[in-house]
Amino acid sequence: MKDTKSGDWLDFRRDSESGIESVSAHFTGHAYDPHDHDEVLVGFTHQGVQRFRCHRTLHTSRPGRAILIEPGAVHDGHAPETGGFTYSMLYLPQSWVSDRLAQRGLADISLIEAAFRHTLTDDETLFYAIQQTFFAFHHREGKLARDQSMDRLLSLLTRHIKAPPASYKSDTMLLMHRIREILHERMADDIGLDELSSLAGIDRFRLSRQFYKAFGQTPHAWLVRLRLRSARALLAHGQEPALVAAQVGFADQSHLGRWFQRAYRMSPAAFQQQCTNVLSR
Repeated sequence: MKDTKSGDWLDFRRDSESGIESVSAHFTGHAYDPHDHDEVLVGFTHQGVQRFRCHRTLHTSRPGRAILIEPGAVHDGHAPETGGFTYSMLYLPQSWVSDRLAQRGLADISLIEAAFRHTLTDDETLFYAIQQTFFAFHHREGKLARDQSMDRLLSLLTRHIKAPPASYKSDTMLLMHRIREILHERMADDIGLDELSSLAGIDRFRLSRQFYKAFGQTPHAWLVRLRLRSARALLAHGQEPALVAAQVGFADQSHLGRWFQRAYRMSPAAFQQQCTNVLSR
């Protein structure tokens, strides 16, 4: 996919067996609105300067640095310099990562609660492992090459995980997680702050403050991100965009399309079509 006016382009592929998605793209100026993923994201910048916010911090990625983003971490992206940036990213499904790590007796890094020690790292060994694994998947190398490169990558990633702080299990955090569960359960509903605060047992103003403090997003922003992640999964499995929009809570297909384009730089229909561009087994 290429924008002839800006020169931006995006090359997206999906492995049907593992569900791993690989993206290589070039952007000038604005790249992505804030969004998140259910997957573990690992990648690198090929060329230029890539700047993005993640965990309420502004990061600058240059060639040679590895990018590590855990599931649920909200991030955006833009090019601060003329010429833009080119990058590659692997999206590793949580369940697939969990299974592979369990087989090797390694700690699980796929849970949304898990966090990388650093969003950007200069770990050269990890950088080359990500690069090798990306090329193996994106350029359709044989299954043995993909398996071996991924095994090495997962082993190296476990070194970059930090344990959640003790405060993570405080009463306030447990309540905020319960609110997220409610939003997940009621994703397709037009739920408001008054109803949400009543279900949670706290007033709407305290709810909004504590939710933002816990997750760096308002409840509405988190709900939109949830709907987008859910829409991606449904579209990847072949469901019609209009039906997906209704299932996840967008007003209609156009409403889904506007949010989807801003977050992923492609339409729901284009994303679904690209999902058929699978790797051979």
